[in-house]
Amino acid sequence: MICEKPKKINNRSFFFLITFLFLTSFLSIKTLKKVDLQDIRISGSELFSQNDVVNNSSLKFPIRLFFVKTKLLEKELKQNLSLKNVSVNRELFPFGLKVHMNTRIPIAYGERILNQEKILGLIDKDGIFINKQNTDEKNLKKLTIQVFGWKEKFKKILSEIFIALENYEFEIVKITFSPDGFLTVEEKDLKTIFLGFNPNLINYQLQIINDIKNEFKKNSFSIKVDNIDLTNPNKPKIKVFKP
Repeated sequence: MICEKPKKINNRSFFFLITFLFLTSFLSIKTLKKVDLQDIRISGSELFSQNDVVNNSSLKFPIRLFFVKTKLLEKELKQNLSLKNVSVNRELFPFGLKVHMNTRIPIAYGERILNQEKILGLIDKDGIFINKQNTDEKNLKKLTIQVFGWKEKFKKILSEIFIALENYEFEIVKITFSPDGFLTVEEKDLKTIFLGFNPNLINYQLQIINDIKNEFKKNSFSIKVDNIDLTNPNKPKIKVFKP
């Protein structure tokens, strides 16, 4: 009867096996460790603190790292802190949550009505409303535009106006949406301009405003405009002050 000799375990394989089991166990323990306030690291903005992250999310800290819902946290922070973008990543070395924030840059003052209460804030070039506490005050020094009656559904039309301001010669200083959505703007020299209810006409209307402004400048008109009605842009009506 021949007895088989026991196979020798390769020392290197044994070492890797032990190391793998150790690391697996170590990482499992790390992911189950609880994240607390001091374990949140913020980058991209000095405006917000660890408390802002906690107070503007539905997560209850401390919470185990493994159970942090990063996508939910990103969505809540982006909305509640008026951020342009935010990314949240779990990290083991160093342990904690890394939160990178991109803030919005305001280009206009804004006012909205929420639950029958006026809320003052700011508007960025995408037409997004920014709560005043969520922006750096140094960005407010050169703002010359005011927006009244902001609503979520007006974002696109506001963005179209802001793009036109970069490409055209006119200078709009006030944008007003009535409670039922009637749009009125005020241009520095042309004064009040009625644009009406149809957002699909906005680019055509802005082009006409630019044409009128250029015509006034080219001919050095001395008349003072009271208002311009562009609700039907094919038939603009200009009302002037009569002495």
